[in-house]
Amino acid sequence: MADKKIKVTLVKSVIGTKQDHRATVRGLGLRKVNSSAELVDTPAVRGMIHKVQYLVKVEG
Repeated sequence: MADKKIKVTLVKSVIGTKQDHRATVRGLGLRKVNSSAELVDTPAVRGMIHKVQYLVKVEG
């Protein structure tokens, strides 16, 4: 059974955001603007994305 993957891209800077939102972005594996990460689509990852949805773009 293949795990579904989603691609998450940081499209807005974390400067001026809450500290826990910055930590969430780092937890998703994103560093600089336009950096991307391929993540397994789990409820935990979906929750992290939902928390910082104003900073990221999700594909697939």
